[in-house]
Amino acid sequence: MSIRKHTIYNLLGAVLPLGLSLFTIPIYIRLIGDARYGVLAVAWLLLGYFGLFDLGLGRATAQRIASLGDASPAQRASTFWTALAMNVSLGVVGGLVIWPVAVYFFGQVFNIDAALRPELATAIPWLILAVPLATISGVLTGALEGRSRFLELNIISVFSSVLVQLSPLVVVWLNGPDLALLLPAVILTRLVTLSALFFNCRVHVFHGHAPTLSRAQAKGLLQFGGWVTVTSLVGPMMVILDRFVIGAAMGAKAVTYYTVPFTLAERTTLLSGALTSAIFPRLAAAGPAEAKQLAVVAIRSLAVIMTPLILIGVLLVEPFLRWWLNPEFGARAGLTAQILLLGFWINAFARVPYALLQAAGKPALVAKCHLGELLPYLLLLYIGLHFWGLPGAAVVYGLRTLVDCGLLMWLAGILGGGVALLRAPVILLLAGLGLAVALSPGSALWWLSASGVLLLSLALSWRTAPPEVHILVARILNKLSIDRRENLL
Repeated sequence: MSIRKHTIYNLLGAVLPLGLSLFTIPIYIRLIGDARYGVLAVAWLLLGYFGLFDLGLGRATAQRIASLGDASPAQRASTFWTALAMNVSLGVVGGLVIWPVAVYFFGQVFNIDAALRPELATAIPWLILAVPLATISGVLTGALEGRSRFLELNIISVFSSVLVQLSPLVVVWLNGPDLALLLPAVILTRLVTLSALFFNCRVHVFHGHAPTLSRAQAKGLLQFGGWVTVTSLVGPMMVILDRFVIGAAMGAKAVTYYTVPFTLAERTTLLSGALTSAIFPRLAAAGPAEAKQLAVVAIRSLAVIMTPLILIGVLLVEPFLRWWLNPEFGARAGLTAQILLLGFWINAFARVPYALLQAAGKPALVAKCHLGELLPYLLLLYIGLHFWGLPGAAVVYGLRTLVDCGLLMWLAGILGGGVALLRAPVILLLAGLGLAVALSPGSALWWLSASGVLLLSLALSWRTAPPEVHILVARILNKLSIDRRENLL
């Protein structure tokens, strides 16, 4: 099993859709308007959040199949079919539960123009179908992750992202900006994705074994998945609840001014997501000491790469938003984006102890940690949004990720190593934020200060990089030197 190779697969599978998103977001806003895009953004959030109805069986399936190692195909097939049967049932029940909730929220709570309400009312019933599609997808994806089939998973993911991003634009081109058609277009693309996932599970997981259900497997999966469900419910709730609060208090346009920078900042965790997904099967099969050592190396590697990248993002995100969308958008969302970038930098490292605890069969610790954060986060979110608006909500998100990261590292037994590795990068990032807020981008003083901080960050990254990184860079430079000499000759 190659962690580096699988991480590259996962990273490419996440970066390619990012490029498409950067291209399509301005088109969406121009064609359907700020308000409709705000509704569509919330709908996309719901589609991802509906995976909670699988009761954590997707993650449980990944952990169980990974821990089986090279067991017989019959054992893996039993786990797969048992989890799939339960998730189909849970998805149907979840769809029936979510329908009245969605009708009430979008009809009574969400602040939207009266002219758009008929479109939204027609689109809401499609959310029923979205729930079983999400739960089934969770088990299929988890089964392939357990078998470390990351190349196939990411090919399917890229294809799915292209469909999800482009199908609504095709609908707009053919029929105009109607939410009653945009949401079904997004949801129906999931059927294509599920077909591809199931075919790969047939090849790599159950190998044509007939469906068999096991009570023992069901009990074990539910016991593990129950705590994962708490995490799947509370964790994403704390991530997306700010959008719902902003929509109810400030309107759909404010959701757009928060969602776009949030989406951009969230993409910075692509590397951490790719790495933790790749190491999860290894963590599940490793002993405690080896798993902790692997986790610390993962944090060290992430700090080396992500700190300079986030620093560049903090310095350039406001000018980028002004250029990418328009000057007004950059002025309204720039500070929010800068703060969110720091929050997601912290969140990237929290993913490592999160994966370590779940791989070790301790999802209860992660769930209890998130439950303890929920009420304080809600209170601080209200205070931050009320007094400081969108930047206040971003600050509260950053504080929550900081507490979450510290608690998870402590529970996983890697807090000391994590703090030692991240102390200096935190100071540099805070200095970068101060420069971005205090100085005008493009001025001579800005260039001088930004260059100095960035050079310090690169020097720190090189000093703390694992030996493997030094060897890789040396090989690349040596190859470039040889190629240059050959070209001169």
